[in-house]
Amino acid sequence: MATTLPIRNRVKVMREAHANMTQAELGDAVGVTRQTVAAIEQRRYSPSLETAFRMASVFGCRLDDLFEYEGD
Repeated sequence: MATTLPIRNRVKVMREAHANMTQAELGDAVGVTRQTVAAIEQRRYSPSLETAFRMASVFGCRLDDLFEYEGD
């Protein structure tokens, strides 16, 4: 089983609260694939800083409202 990354996120919660947006729609809006969005939501992949900012912009929130580092 894959290890989850130390970056917690609220992407799925925000996506579903945003007119029940699909992973594909969010991917199209920020320039990544649906599979990438799924991997980010499952904490198997960390987005680039640019992608993270684009996601926050789509949801009209701050970056730290969407992502949180829970490392050491």
